[in-house]
Amino acid sequence: MPTSRRLELGKPVRSSDDEVVGELCDVIIDPIERRVTHLVVKPHEGHGQSRLVEVAQANPDAGDDQRFISLRCTADEVHELPNIEDVAYLRLSDSPVSDPNWDVGVRDVLALPYYESSGMVGYSGGQGVGMVFDRIPKGEVEIRRSSTVFSDDGQYVGDVDGFLVDEDGHITHFVLERGHLWGRREITVPIGAVTKVESDTVTVGFSIDELGRLPTHRVHRWWPFEGKS
Repeated sequence: MPTSRRLELGKPVRSSDDEVVGELCDVIIDPIERRVTHLVVKPHEGHGQSRLVEVAQANPDAGDDQRFISLRCTADEVHELPNIEDVAYLRLSDSPVSDPNWDVGVRDVLALPYYESSGMVGYSGGQGVGMVFDRIPKGEVEIRRSSTVFSDDGQYVGDVDGFLVDEDGHITHFVLERGHLWGRREITVPIGAVTKVESDTVTVGFSIDELGRLPTHRVHRWWPFEGKS
């Protein structure tokens, strides 16, 4: 990828045979090297089919059309890539079982229906949860659109919107989105200001006032595309 290529979360992803295969819903990051290693491509239809795409498959020679993130692989090849989504049904105190080859990335907890102790089939009187989570490479973290950004003193300062990466996938900046509805603005924050990256959370070494002094731009959205371009 060329220097400072933007990986915009939510942007349509196009295969090498010109089929839109979904959108960039998440990125997988090596938190030590601050490098994007994989893209997570989610189809517009079909829950549970998000694919793990190595960042090397992003095609730097197809970057003229800024509406899309283009891949080197065909649509059929994308559909054969690993599906990273999984579901577990757990007691409130449990976490998904650990594995030597993968970690748990972003997760969404879905409360199960409440059942009284009346002999009905249920999960221990409502004392459990269903969890949808992503399996990601060991030692790496996952960031999605709307992953939370905190200041060093624990204050919420906005959400992640995307990343700028160099030709090797190393992150140079991340894009912070702040504000509400039509008043939302984005701030490009140098990666050197980031003090911690964890799954679904980024912490920066700026206060809210310091972030407010950085240049901002009005948020622009790429609308989803269906079918071929």
